[in-house]
Amino acid sequence: MSELISGISKLNPFSKKSAVDDEDKGEAIDAGTVAGGGHAARRSGITKDKLRVSHGLKKYLIEERVLQETEVGLDLEQPTGALRELLDRSHIHVPPEVIDRNHPLPEYFISSSHNTYLMAHQLFGESHASAYEIALYTGSRCVEIDAWDNDDNKEEPKVTHGYTLVSNIPFRAVCETLRDVVDKEAAGERNAAPIMISLENHCDAHGQLRLAQIMREVFGDRLLSRAIREKGQREQEGTGEHVTLAELGNKIVVIVEYHLPNEVESSDSDSSSDDEAERQARQQYAEKKKATNAGLIIPELADLGVYAQSVKPVNNSWFEADLDNAPHHQLINVSESGLKAFLPANSAKIARHNAHHLMRVFPKGTRISSKNLAPVPFWGIGAQVCALNWQTFGASSQLNEALFAGSGGYVLKPAALRAGGNGNLNTGRRKKLCLHVGGATDIPVPKDRDVDGIKPYLTCTLVHPNDMNNMPIKRKTAGYKPHKLTSFMHKDNSPSTDPIWKEVLEWEYDDNELVFLRLLIKSDDSFARNPIFCVAAVRLMYATSGWSFIRMLDLGGHETTCTLLVRFEFVDV
Repeated sequence: MSELISGISKLNPFSKKSAVDDEDKGEAIDAGTVAGGGHAARRSGITKDKLRVSHGLKKYLIEERVLQETEVGLDLEQPTGALRELLDRSHIHVPPEVIDRNHPLPEYFISSSHNTYLMAHQLFGESHASAYEIALYTGSRCVEIDAWDNDDNKEEPKVTHGYTLVSNIPFRAVCETLRDVVDKEAAGERNAAPIMISLENHCDAHGQLRLAQIMREVFGDRLLSRAIREKGQREQEGTGEHVTLAELGNKIVVIVEYHLPNEVESSDSDSSSDDEAERQARQQYAEKKKATNAGLIIPELADLGVYAQSVKPVNNSWFEADLDNAPHHQLINVSESGLKAFLPANSAKIARHNAHHLMRVFPKGTRISSKNLAPVPFWGIGAQVCALNWQTFGASSQLNEALFAGSGGYVLKPAALRAGGNGNLNTGRRKKLCLHVGGATDIPVPKDRDVDGIKPYLTCTLVHPNDMNNMPIKRKTAGYKPHKLTSFMHKDNSPSTDPIWKEVLEWEYDDNELVFLRLLIKSDDSFARNPIFCVAAVRLMYATSGWSFIRMLDLGGHETTCTLLVRFEFVDV
């Protein structure tokens, strides 16, 4: 009887589960997460020996003449050599020029984290120094530190999310964590890339002095504390020429605030909170800053902003002409809503500005649950630093993983977005993508789900930088269900976890180097939110030709043993 009631409840269209699908959903990252900023592509192989190919897909590979029957080992449990070679073949190819480091710093996209110290919720979560290690391990190269005076010990500033209930951690502990990561990377002889610190300062003059002293003390020669090139070179002659990425090596590079005259008081949180206590705290902090001139950055701290001074513009001069009262290496620091107000009317102007100067875009303050800004339109205008809430592996993090796949967290921007480019990424051509979908093997099903009750399908969204409203074009396969009652008639009847789709999904779009495809395997559950089992995302310009297996990730950014057999076909329209 209880089973009958449970079954009826699943059909209730008014139950809590009957909600709109949330395809942006992600689960919390942890120390076992490998994806976020391109690291999954470089680390794949963790579970390689556990990969297999279903009997149904083996037959499909023979039908498509990808492999001969003698090569696939239809009745073998373990993959043959030829099948293993196909499993090991990457579904992407990152062109060497995309990860070349001999260009000026503003010509790169930088894998970036927002409020890095937080482990979960933006208003009442936990702060941990280990969050920095996780963010860097999963591919972030620009991390954020919110530094505040510590009333309990003025000599040791703290890191926390101001005006909120989150816990705090010592600034020194964060610096020690970053130092240890730099040393591990150097010891591993990896081609380590620089780590950038976006320093959000809320300290008074003495607190700022301690920030500078602690960074110099803890980082030592790892800290970039003076210009790379000697005086007399073009960099020092006021031309604004930037250092190259290669010249930065694996230094720790600090982004320090620079306050413009008449700057409006704001916070990196861009908050629109309705909480009265938070509003009062903000007002008291603003009054304290004004009374003590705390908004000024002392020289000892300002000197550490060698190649990036973060400014919040007071007018449009930064993209109309030249920024009024600009520092020597400006970084425009703007919220997603603040920047979106200028788009698309000023997109080309902003893109041309970003060819020579850095920009950091951060999530609007209403994203308190650690959801994210949609980065692709901002990458499309050349914004180097799209700071993502790194706490969960949602849609934006999946796209970030796709852009930085196989890189060290720095990817060269397309020529149209670099010096001399016109700022327009569209080539003027139309393209057609035909995604040939064979099927999947070993879909990961949650322990609380009945395997026989799932009906898996593949749904894909084409994400284009021109889509400012975040309404990507979606295509999906039919749901797969084994032939239960007539299984004796279907010798090749694959189980639900090994679906066979044999479909082609198609899109037409404006040709552009920053088009992405998100792939989600879900279950077609009647009258309920269709759960996501595993995900992947691909930058289309990286996609290889021919059949390949995509390694799928779970919603926490961990590798799974699930593989998806696909073939990308591109046609000029």
